[in-house]
Amino acid sequence: MDVHIVPGVKAKDVAEAHRLDLLHQQEHGCSCMTYWIDEARENIFCLIEAPDKQAVEEMHSKAHGLIPNKIIEVNGNLVEAFLGRIYDPSDAQISNEGLKVFADSSFRILLVTKTIDPVLLKHQFGHEKAGELLNTHTGIIRKNILQQGGREVEHEGSGFVVSFSSASKAVECALAIRREMPEFISTQIDLKLAVNAGEPVERSEHLFGETIQFASNMCHIAKEGKIAIASSVKELIADDLFQQERKYFMNLLPHDEHLLKLLFSILDENWQDADFDITDYCDATAMSGSQLYRKTIGLTGMPPNSLLKDFRLHKAKELMRKRYYNVAQITFDSGFTSASYFTKCFKKKYGLLPMTYLESLH
Repeated sequence: MDVHIVPGVKAKDVAEAHRLDLLHQQEHGCSCMTYWIDEARENIFCLIEAPDKQAVEEMHSKAHGLIPNKIIEVNGNLVEAFLGRIYDPSDAQISNEGLKVFADSSFRILLVTKTIDPVLLKHQFGHEKAGELLNTHTGIIRKNILQQGGREVEHEGSGFVVSFSSASKAVECALAIRREMPEFISTQIDLKLAVNAGEPVERSEHLFGETIQFASNMCHIAKEGKIAIASSVKELIADDLFQQERKYFMNLLPHDEHLLKLLFSILDENWQDADFDITDYCDATAMSGSQLYRKTIGLTGMPPNSLLKDFRLHKAKELMRKRYYNVAQITFDSGFTSASYFTKCFKKKYGLLPMTYLESLH
């Protein structure tokens, strides 16, 4: 999938460019499947089956000269789950010039939910009770996704990613889940919900990668069972809905969002570097130690050193889920310098030893 940023773009112009792509696709081993255009946001997203990125660029260059701003590799099933189709809309109109013209935006509102890792839940409550908790939680979420017309994109056991075309439907779904989920289940599985909005291709190499990542970060700081709502989503929903249900929402202001993105992007870039410490964190954020401490506590409820350590522990757990590591390798790869210290921190945070977690996984 590629993205073109074209000021003043119109649906008819894109239809003509797509026609030209189709004329040249075979020369470059490509198959132009479909596209999405958003005139208001002045962007176009093309879905193309191609041997590599260079073939896409060369085809576009020869057809009409519109070189993509970015190209990423995508899975067709994921594209369909997020966007609802991988071919042209069946109801697209044919113009007098014989062009198939449509203006179908790829902008989506994503509901992201998080729970405690099922492995940890089973360790805490036993397989039977953990299974009951997760099954009830999953049933309530899937029922409301269906009722609000969402599309389930992902369910990896510790949460869902759900795609909506409508911001109000996404928020209504989150509200219904929060209302219907029994309080004792929400507490025991530590249910978090966040709603964010974005485009399929931005800076990340993954489809809707930035949108999902920021929603996950919002889940990280959501408190008291509130639904974290990005400012871009709040602008799209009726103000009366937000005001009536205010007790359920945690609404981030733009400057809070900027800080949250900054804090976590720096962690994401440096968590594997064992030499990265709070002094480096301050330098990267251009803040003094006291400023960083105050702002991090205010936004996340954690001091910077705890946030860094928790981030490394979370990433260590992700590494363990990908393949069987020994503890020494996990320690090194997650930015810790001592296996005994890593083991101590892991046990304190998750309630079991790293090796026990590994054995439970594999």
